[in-house]
Amino acid sequence: MSVMKKAFKQIALILMRELSWRCFGHKIDWRRLFLLAAIFTVSGFVFQMLVHSNVIVLFHFPNETDSSLYKSSNSTIQGARLQQVHLSLSNSVVPSNSSNTFVQSVSVEKHSVETPARRKSSVSGNNRKDGDLAGTTKLAISLSPPRSRVPSGKQRHVSLLLPADALVYAKKEIDHAPLVNEDPNFYAPVFRNISVFRRSYELMEKILKIYIYPDGARPIFHKPPLKGIYASEGWFMKLLEENKQFVTKDPEKAHLFYLPYSARQMELSLYVRGSHDLKPLSIFLRDYVNKIAAKYPFWNRTHGSDHFLVACHDWGPYTVTGHDELARNTIKALCNADLSERIFIAGRDVSLPETTIRVPRRPLRNLGGNRVSLRPILAFFAGSMHGRVRPTLLKYWGGEKDEDMKIYKRLPLRVSQKMTYIQHMKSSKYCVCPMGFEVNSPRIVEAIYYECVPVIIADNFVLPFSEVLDWSAFSVVVPEKDIPRLKDILMSIPMRKYLTMQSNVKMVQKHFLWNSRPIRYDLFHMILHSIWFNRLNQIQTLQIQKSF
Repeated sequence: MSVMKKAFKQIALILMRELSWRCFGHKIDWRRLFLLAAIFTVSGFVFQMLVHSNVIVLFHFPNETDSSLYKSSNSTIQGARLQQVHLSLSNSVVPSNSSNTFVQSVSVEKHSVETPARRKSSVSGNNRKDGDLAGTTKLAISLSPPRSRVPSGKQRHVSLLLPADALVYAKKEIDHAPLVNEDPNFYAPVFRNISVFRRSYELMEKILKIYIYPDGARPIFHKPPLKGIYASEGWFMKLLEENKQFVTKDPEKAHLFYLPYSARQMELSLYVRGSHDLKPLSIFLRDYVNKIAAKYPFWNRTHGSDHFLVACHDWGPYTVTGHDELARNTIKALCNADLSERIFIAGRDVSLPETTIRVPRRPLRNLGGNRVSLRPILAFFAGSMHGRVRPTLLKYWGGEKDEDMKIYKRLPLRVSQKMTYIQHMKSSKYCVCPMGFEVNSPRIVEAIYYECVPVIIADNFVLPFSEVLDWSAFSVVVPEKDIPRLKDILMSIPMRKYLTMQSNVKMVQKHFLWNSRPIRYDLFHMILHSIWFNRLNQIQTLQIQKSF
């Protein structure tokens, strides 16, 4: 390097001498001046390239026998061999002749469990600046004990476990979740157990892999409906098929298997209008399941218990009745989560929120509502009079019988010209959400969108995400028999409690939002988590004891 430096110095002197002679000894020749300047610039750039190419950046993480730093940390980091270490070296360019004078700036991020074979550093030297050639930087190593280990005495990484063993491990971890009082990502009052939910969600992000069956022709398969009141099944299908974090192309690595069909598309393609015959739909789905069971080994391996479907159409439960294992074992995410029909199984199946999407490009349009002081209406409902509940609601509270209770068949034109349907919801303290033909109603999520406390009237309805959310914190559930007392029930709620519930509606809102690109804890992830969580619920304690 010293010879190279001398050579460049000589070249620089010659260039400077030539430059001064041209500029001051004679009349200035601007072409030659610019040429010389260009040569000088290129030479400097080449010099920098040659110098930088000779810089060797080496970072060696010491082992237990030759590092005092490791020894001092070893008492608190018993699982250090299982950590995955990410090293980020920034602004660490130094001259090649000073190999012992530089100190790197290192940030170390640990993952819960890792094997020795995978303990590698990821070194980044991007965005280096020439101004940092002089001086020293700080060595900052942040090490913390592993969050959890496989409780078997054998230090194995979760990613190396077989899918069944990984689920057993996750189940035990959730059963012994560390206590959490506060978390900036969640609002604890709207959850049943924030500690369990957080640990379960963390493990889902780290472990869960889903295989999507490629079989099935459009439009019933792989063509998600993104508009209307049944859009939940379509949005979930779309976002999952685009997902790279949870989806795997290797079925041997999958913890869950997705049946990618749309109940809404089945109705449009197979149902004969006016026939009142749903049997063709159930036969079609039965034949599909038999086909994948014959083509792949995965269904027969568990009799469908690690498979799931997502159906928001009212007829979703009835489409599975043609296949015993599909109805009994498969995890069914259904908007029509009605316990009385004995198709939806609490603890196994998932209650899917029904969401009305009017403009697929803008799923969050009109989000938000008025503050409490601008909500003069006590309770509001407008809609068709089908089912057993709505006619009773209209009988007692419709026809403007009470000025505080705005209950309509359909919103009258004279009323809608002054205030639209959405404006009514934004201006009401409580939004009444009665069941229609089935127990589910898109008004529940609409009320949450418009920050109106939902009043749910639907016996035997399993509320969405009720395995993790505490609906009593942000909604009112009224039995069907108490409809005549509806106003008294709402008026008896103290203002302080109402303000708390209305505030909680705002806090829970993010868990019911569709995003074109999914965001952590949004509706897509909450549905996925409920499927994951209920799958883990099927794992018995005896299995855990045998595995570990």
